[in-house]
Amino acid sequence: MAAIKTNERPGTRAVVRYVRVSASKAREVLNLIRGESYGRASEILAFSERSVSEVVAKCLDSAVSNAENNDGIPAEELFVSACYADEGPTLKRWRPRARGRATPIRKRTCHITIIMGRYTPEEIDTQQARDEQRGRSGPSQQAAEARRQRVEKSRAAAESRALDDEEELEGAVDAEEVEAVEEAVDAEEVEETEEDEVESSVTEEEESN
Repeated sequence: MAAIKTNERPGTRAVVRYVRVSASKAREVLNLIRGESYGRASEILAFSERSVSEVVAKCLDSAVSNAENNDGIPAEELFVSACYADEGPTLKRWRPRARGRATPIRKRTCHITIIMGRYTPEEIDTQQARDEQRGRSGPSQQAAEARRQRVEKSRAAAESRALDDEEELEGAVDAEEVEAVEEAVDAEEVEETEEDEVESSVTEEEESN
């Protein structure tokens, strides 16, 4: 039986393309979370000192979100089935050096892919039993709850921004209506003054005659 290729493994995935870091540096971080649960991987990335860990954490959250929204799998039952970094295009620049020479600068990029798998029912039962013995929730449950809170906060902020935009639009429309009414009133006043001036000039001419 032929082995399944890494990029063909079943599961829910997320891809980040054109990350401005070399593939070798990204692989060092991905090796830390491969095979770990969602909560444990989130903890590792949160305390990692590598700058690329922030990008990897966002990719991990995106994969978990895809699994929850598209496949209906809870975040507590997910683990990192596979993760890898492919080399992307290299940006070539030049650094001027002495005696009219120039040395190349290669700015590497990479594409990061994370595939989330689902634990078997037996593994889920053992994890729940372990958490009950410890008397506290596992890291996957804590990470899932923290992610849900972040999602709720972001949605609330988006709704508040939408309400503010609607209020601004309504205020702008009201201001335009007020300006239109004021312009109409000013035009009527100007017409009335012109008519009064014409009538006064006519009366003066009649009196002079």
